[in-house]
Amino acid sequence: MENRKLIFTTSLEYSANLMKDKLEGEGIHVLILNQQDSMYKAFGSFELYVLSEDETKAKKIVEETEE
Repeated sequence: MENRKLIFTTSLEYSANLMKDKLEGEGIHVLILNQQDSMYKAFGSFELYVLSEDETKAKKIVEETEE
């Protein structure tokens, strides 16, 4: 996944999707990587990646959203 930067991690699928929608609403393409265990949903996380050139803008949006 070269040229992509991790900007958000959560264990909640709905939280990952909400953040993805927020970022895409700002014109940032987002890739969600599901790292959850397929049998035990309590283990693992959802990771959001953006293109390197969108990293700064995306991190700012994530910070503002989490406040």
